[in-house]
Amino acid sequence: MPVQSVEEILKSGRVKIRVLRTGMFQMQTFVVKDVKFGSGAFYELFLDKVVELPELERVANEIGMPVEASNGRVFPKGKAAKDFLR
Repeated sequence: MPVQSVEEILKSGRVKIRVLRTGMFQMQTFVVKDVKFGSGAFYELFLDKVVELPELERVANEIGMPVEASNGRVFPKGKAAKDFLR
C-alpha cells in the first residue's frame, strides 16, 4: 500500500501504516493530532498503542511527519517541532 502525502494525510485526518508491534507486522490507524507548543501548535501522527522507538523513527522518516505512540514521540531526522507549526 503506497503511503499518502503529508497533505493527503492532514486532509483526511488519519492514515493506515504497516508497523512492527510485538514481533508482528500490523496495520495500525494513526490519527492526526495537534500538540500545543508555545503559543502555537504542531501536527503529528498519533497511535494510542506501544510501538518500539526504532519503528516510530522509521515511520517518521518515511512519512515526513512527527509520530507519537504511548511510549514516546519522534521527529523525522533533522527536524524539530518548530518545523511542523500550523
